[in-house]
Amino acid sequence: MEGTFDVAIVGGGVNGTGAARDCAMRGLRTILIEKNDFSSGTSWGSSGLIHGGIRYLGFDRETTRTTCQDSGFVRRIASHLIFRIPFLHPVFRGDRYGLEMMEIAMKAYDRFRTLKGAKEHTRLTRDQALALEPGLNPGILGAVTWDEWGIDVPRLCMANALSARESGAEIMNHAEVIGLLRNAQGNVTGVRVKNLTRREVIDVDAKITLNCAGPWVPRICRMADVDVRLRLGKGIHVVYDRRISNIAITSEAVDGRGIFMAPHENVSIIGTTDDDYYGDLDDLHGTQDEVEYLIQGIERAFPGIRNYRRTRVTAALRPTLHAWGKYEDDLSRRYEVFDHEAREGVGGLVTLAGGKLAAYRLMAQDATDLIARKLGVSAACRTHVEPLPGAEAPVDFSDMACRAGVSLFAARTLAYRHGARADGILSLLEENPRWADAVCPCEQVTEAEVRYAARHEMVQTLSDLWFRSRVGMGPCHGMACALRASQILAEERGVSTEQAHEEVRRFLEMRWRDKLPVIDGIELAQEELVRAAFIGTACFGVFRKDEGV
Repeated sequence: MEGTFDVAIVGGGVNGTGAARDCAMRGLRTILIEKNDFSSGTSWGSSGLIHGGIRYLGFDRETTRTTCQDSGFVRRIASHLIFRIPFLHPVFRGDRYGLEMMEIAMKAYDRFRTLKGAKEHTRLTRDQALALEPGLNPGILGAVTWDEWGIDVPRLCMANALSARESGAEIMNHAEVIGLLRNAQGNVTGVRVKNLTRREVIDVDAKITLNCAGPWVPRICRMADVDVRLRLGKGIHVVYDRRISNIAITSEAVDGRGIFMAPHENVSIIGTTDDDYYGDLDDLHGTQDEVEYLIQGIERAFPGIRNYRRTRVTAALRPTLHAWGKYEDDLSRRYEVFDHEAREGVGGLVTLAGGKLAAYRLMAQDATDLIARKLGVSAACRTHVEPLPGAEAPVDFSDMACRAGVSLFAARTLAYRHGARADGILSLLEENPRWADAVCPCEQVTEAEVRYAARHEMVQTLSDLWFRSRVGMGPCHGMACALRASQILAEERGVSTEQAHEEVRRFLEMRWRDKLPVIDGIELAQEELVRAAFIGTACFGVFRKDEGV
């Protein structure tokens, strides 16, 4: 990497990829550096909702307004990734907020609905609510409904990264920033990067370094002897194997925290917890206690929740701006762009921290505005009007299914993940028509999509493929598809069989750790037996030598 970049961005979550897109579109020579894979941190563990956040109305109305406004922009620039989720809030006798209070709150929220293209709220009687969702607790007094937008966050991050690359940015995943370069005056002049794939260290010179590292923001700041304090909150979601309902249902946990069960793509999720976290940022997992906390809370509104199959847990950290003396739920979701030259006299470093998924584009714009001013660049932001890759035109997935010879479900998911860019995947079928076969039956991922991801979407590992296409994300946890997917990736990347098998071992181990918090007793024994049988039958040394077979 010769020459000096205008901006080096640390962190490949939604903020980092969004900022990379904005910087590159304004003509800045940009490099994005992510130590794992795009969206693998906080972005992956989010609820996947582009929403204003009705619960912030009472204490953070500005966050509600800005996120509603920006969710409207995201809905337009990522139209293929967006889907509407209707929400229903049941009201019980003795609730803190009765139907009249909820009606007042919803009328206030309706004032922002045009910003995000939402529908007006509705008040339902008990009978109307039960007719809409018979699984509700029959003890309800009534309900109110509204709607929000769901989104595939890993694909959103990928779309931003692809757009940045198409605008001239250099994009690196599996590359960790291990230090900041500084001159004699103490100003930051770039980053020292360790390529985790090739095991080499390089220095990248940059006029401005933008710290978008999420929970790792303080760690990057300490490399420059500056301080940005965060109050990290751990949040988990429990994932089910199907859509339990086509309506999101809110409820209340035992401590009064608002939680929900929501349909998301072809699964349901319940969430979320919010607990102060002081542990290892790189070793984060859900617990059975957290799972029970959520299930118990949802059971209040939806008594049959225990009859459905849980498949895994997702866990992530909220990089919330620090505040003392506040309950976790009361922390502001506002964001801040820190100019360390103005703040501490350390030039060349800017930090973006805090915020919500729904406002990622606005956060990236504000950070890029500051960088552009520092570099004397007058180009205006266009990320709110220029469609992301895939959103250039609507897609007829029925026609796609006929042309490609794939199932309607496979065509629909392909169109959802890639939008108008799906034609690039279909073109691979001219190379080999058999690539229309499904590699992952649960998620209907074709061999063509796996090869396309390897060739065009910076996939280096099976976990990368998980984020790009949901391979291994279904109830089988990769046991039906990981081996075949790894063989295809090995062929595309030119790696050995031994390397491919080691990759499968790591992938299955990660999936197992995601699953452990949702199973116990007889179910745990059964799952362990199935897992051992699969690994033993495969006969490719998935277990390490010290684990035995």
